[in-house]
Amino acid sequence: MTGLLLVALVELVSEASAEYEDEVLALLPRHGGALERRLTSGRKEVQIIHFAARDGLEGFMADPERLALRERFGADVPATRVLEVRPR
Repeated sequence: MTGLLLVALVELVSEASAEYEDEVLALLPRHGGALERRLTSGRKEVQIIHFAARDGLEGFMADPERLALRERFGADVPATRVLEVRPR
């Protein structure tokens, strides 16, 4: 697999946090990204995300719709830690 593989560790702070994640993840394809897997355990999520190229991630992070969602959801935006990984 080429491109960029990420694991996002997401800490949902409210019910609205999951809604935010649903809306934000839907933006991935416009930047060459894809959600490969989404696993949940209570208020925690692990997301495996693939981008065709690093500039896709950069475009996703700067996407005006994503930034507007962050503003709209405010305190309900989950805390997220992103790790760049590669298969062994």
